[in-house]
Amino acid sequence: MNYTYVLLFSKPAPKFYIGSTEDLEQRLLQHRSGSVATTKGASKIELVYFEGCKNKTDARKRELQLKTGFGRGYINRRLESYMKSAGLVQW
Repeated sequence: MNYTYVLLFSKPAPKFYIGSTEDLEQRLLQHRSGSVATTKGASKIELVYFEGCKNKTDARKRELQLKTGFGRGYINRRLESYMKSAGLVQW
């Protein structure tokens, strides 16, 4: 299985990170250990959303789609209740 995932992290302000991977658990450990440059300075990293795909190409295409304006809107709608309950503003 391949995964497209969304992380919520804070550098100084809450921010989303979107990625794709073959091993979601391992990738999350890499983010949390500081071995991924883009999330290295994050104080708290939380997995808030993921989707599974049968192949790497589909997962990568979905990652790129979620990084567009349409994708950000989708994430906001999908995580609306969570964001409100956590007291966070939408992206």
